Amino acid sequence: MDSLLSKGVSDVIVREDLEKKLKSGKKLRVKLGIDPSGADLHIGHMVVIRKLKEFQDLGHHIMLLFGNFTGQIGDPTGKAESRKIKTQEELEANAKHYLKQAGKLIDTEKVEVVWNADWLSKLNFADIIQLASNFTVAQMMERDMFQDRVKNDLPISMHEFFYPLMQGYDSVALKADIELGGTDQTFNLLAGRTLQKAYGQEPQNILTVPLLEGTDGKKKMGKSDDNYIGVDEAPRDMYGKTMSVPDELIVKYFELATDLTLDEIAKIKEELDGGGNPRDLKMRLAREIVAIYHDVDAAKGAEDEFINMFRNKELPDEIPEKVFSEAKWNIVDLITEAELVVSKSDGRRMTQQGAVKVDSEKVDSFETEIELTTEGRLLQVGKRKFLLAKLG
Repeated sequence: MDSLLSKGVSDVIVREDLEKKLKSGKKLRVKLGIDPSGADLHIGHMVVIRKLKEFQDLGHHIMLLFGNFTGQIGDPTGKAESRKIKTQEELEANAKHYLKQAGKLIDTEKVEVVWNADWLSKLNFADIIQLASNFTVAQMMERDMFQDRVKNDLPISMHEFFYPLMQGYDSVALKADIELGGTDQTFNLLAGRTLQKAYGQEPQNILTVPLLEGTDGKKKMGKSDDNYIGVDEAPRDMYGKTMSVPDELIVKYFELATDLTLDEIAKIKEELDGGGNPRDLKMRLAREIVAIYHDVDAAKGAEDEFINMFRNKELPDEIPEKVFSEAKWNIVDLITEAELVVSKSDGRRMTQQGAVKVDSEKVDSFETEIELTTEGRLLQVGKRKFLLAKLG
C-alpha cells in the first residue's frame, strides 16, 4: 500500500479514508477519464495509466472513461484559449487507438470501457441548472488558467465553466470510489466529490500523479512541443530520446516511467548525488523504458545501435528510404517534404543550428540547393533522424 499511495503520487484525498477502504478488502471502483483529443499516447500520459495498472493488479474494478461528450467541449485546464470542438467520430476513433496503446500496460479485457455521452447527452436544461447550483462563479474564477486569461484580456467561454460539472457528474454516473488524474486535474476531480455528496453518494477519493516534463526538461511532455517519447515509437527512437533527457530529471523519470521500486530509485539518487555518471544511469533508464513498451531484446538492440552511432559515430543499421520525383530541392523544402522536421520554420531553425547534414556534411545555409540522384543522398537532421532520399 505504501508504494501504491507513494510511488509516482503527488497527492491523495483523503488518504486516511482511502487506506481504510483498501484495507477492508472491498473491490473498489477506480475511474480514469480521458478526452481523446489526439490519436497517440506518450509516456507522460502513461504515468497515470501505470497507477491504474497497480489498482488493476490488486483486483479492483477499473473504469476507463472516454469523453466523447466532454471532448467536444475540451478541458480548459492549462489552455490560454478555448479548444477547438471535435466531432464524436474523431473522438471515438482516437479512443480506440488510445485503448490499444494503453493495452501495452493494462489488461484491457478486464477494463470497463465507458463513454460519457451515454448519460451527459440525456441531461435536460433543468438537470444542468441543478448541477451548476452546486458551484459559484467565484470558485470557477479561482482557477489559474482563467485568472491568466483575464489578465491577458483573453475570452472565457461560458461552456468552459461547465467542464468540471460534467467531469464531476461522470463520477456520479459511475459511482466511483476513486478517481485518478494529473495534478492539473485537481479542481475537476474535486468537483466529483462535491456532486457525489449532492446526489447522496459517498464522495470518491482522489489520487493525483505529477506531470512529466518532456525531453527538453522545461515544458510538460506533449506532441505540440516536440518533447515527447511516444508509446508506439520504434525502440531506437524511444531509447535515443530518453538519452536526451536532462540529468536533473533522471530520478523523476525512473519514478514515473519505470517499474523500479522506491528502494531502487533511492539508490539511483544516492549514486547520482555521489558523483555517478549520469550517462550510465540514463542508459539504464532507456533500457527500462524500451523493455516496458517493447521487450528486453529490443532494449538491448536499441542500446547497441545507440553505442554504435554516438560512441563509434557509425550510421544506424537500417535507414529508411523515400523516392522523390523532382531532382533539385532547397534543403529546407527537402527535409520538410521528407518529414524530418515538422515545418519549414523548424527546418530553417535546425539548419541554422548546424543540425542538418547531407552525405555526412553539415549544411551551412538554409538557402542551400540539393540535387538528388538515383543512388540517393543521405539526409540527417539532429542525432537520430536519417533518410536516404532517392530520385525516381
